[in-house]
Amino acid sequence: MKKERIVYILLFLLVTLTGSIAQNYYPEGNGWITRSEQLKPKLNEDIIKPIGLVQMQASKEAFQGWEAVEISDLDSFYKTSFRQQKSIIVDFGDHYTGHFSMDIKPIFGTCDAPVRFKITFGEVPAELATPFDPYKGDLSRAWLQDEVVTVMHIPSTFTLERRIAGRYMKIELLGASQYFDFRISEVRFNATTSAQKVPEGLSATASKKIKAIDVISQKTLKECMQTVYEDGPKRDRRLWVGDMYLESLANQYTFQNHQLTQRCLYLLAGLSDDEGFVLGTVFETPEPHAQAGQRLMDYSLLYNCTLKEYLLTTGDKETANDLWPVAKRQLDIIREYVSDLRMVDYEKANKEWWLFFDWKDGLNKEAGIQGLMMFALNETYELARQLSKQDEVSFIPALVKKMKKAALKKMYNKSTGMIESGVDKQISYASQVWMILGGALSDTQGKKALENVMKSEDALFPGGPYMYHYFIQALINVGMDNEAKKLLTDFWGGMVEKGADTFWEVYSSTDDFLSPYHFYPVNSYCHAWSCTPTYFIRKYPEIFQK
Repeated sequence: MKKERIVYILLFLLVTLTGSIAQNYYPEGNGWITRSEQLKPKLNEDIIKPIGLVQMQASKEAFQGWEAVEISDLDSFYKTSFRQQKSIIVDFGDHYTGHFSMDIKPIFGTCDAPVRFKITFGEVPAELATPFDPYKGDLSRAWLQDEVVTVMHIPSTFTLERRIAGRYMKIELLGASQYFDFRISEVRFNATTSAQKVPEGLSATASKKIKAIDVISQKTLKECMQTVYEDGPKRDRRLWVGDMYLESLANQYTFQNHQLTQRCLYLLAGLSDDEGFVLGTVFETPEPHAQAGQRLMDYSLLYNCTLKEYLLTTGDKETANDLWPVAKRQLDIIREYVSDLRMVDYEKANKEWWLFFDWKDGLNKEAGIQGLMMFALNETYELARQLSKQDEVSFIPALVKKMKKAALKKMYNKSTGMIESGVDKQISYASQVWMILGGALSDTQGKKALENVMKSEDALFPGGPYMYHYFIQALINVGMDNEAKKLLTDFWGGMVEKGADTFWEVYSSTDDFLSPYHFYPVNSYCHAWSCTPTYFIRKYPEIFQK
């Protein structure tokens, strides 16, 4: 027993020591977390009242087969016994993130027993029309926004503890005493966001559809701007590096809450892993912590790009200098996985890291990671130049040049003008896009590659808005402005036409039920990486606002 106790103590000390080392790869690490907490924004609150009652009606023309049809105003709802109504659906008129509450008042009798409700929230109509069970999705069933709640006393004000996100709310009565009656006298939603500034309107020459896309893009970003840049306010409700990068770009041209970007950069740095690499995602509560094992190579490298953009936007060299050691350390990922031949060791990288790039089954990411590495190297060198630290990364220009040469030799098919990725020489949009953004292809080569891939019937299309963002940027980079505008208008405009209040995590013009998680109600219908049309529209007004 004594021996076992000694072993236990030693194991405890080892775990404790390991954890301590993990938190202090950078000597400043704990201070960075403290700094991030100091930068935590106070959320703006807005009380939202419903606009009426609706019912979900099946429709072959509607998104996912359901539409919300107005059936009543609020007066009759508030005046009528809820025991008689039993079930209603409230429409708040738009998508919001925050906390729900309702006032309950007696009509006659004494509340001699608890009252039990089921409350379900939906971002889109189909969420309230599709049975959640039996649940067959890949993510936790608990992400779905349905709650069984018990109210012990009436009159009372009930506030749901869980923060929720959506437009529609269904209230069902599950149980109440027959000896008294009650009514719901008011329903309200305390909406929250850290966005404050109201962006200026677009040019009068901007089309009606572009203006609609811009408004919904801003709404999407606003809902995701809580105390960090969240990826989705319904799900996953955490900070992901890839989402942060795109949100920070959109924020530059809209709400300009640069302190939120600063907070997220410090938080990610302070929660980097025991080797100093930025992890793909972190949590704020119950205390700041990273998601264990989330090594996501493309996201780690995008941290540097976010820091560079933050510096150029704000001129805040103090923060950039503080976090320079983190950016510099991320470059060691490239050094470790790029061989003497200056090609990424794709098999090793894909085995030891998560390579994301896109929700697209079957996508070979060898060309993508080669291109993204070159992109990150160029962005980091610009960051170093702004900080007068070029000497610390003097190897970058020569390395990028060699990686470009190696990539063209191995992957570029001169006869087709396209990049081929992997042993099967796969043709995909992602491969062309990242070779353009990484600078491997000249503008002429890049234009030809995009023109040809768009004609190819066998090429792998982007899987969702995240990849479409980079596709549009690549089109702009090679001078295909008309194609960039058409793509933005067609893709995000397609969501507008299908009734989007906020832009979605995944979208396909041919499959309303597409879900990476094999159950579409658990999709995020307000998702950060879909907010960037407002960035393009406002950064390039000569393209999108004419």
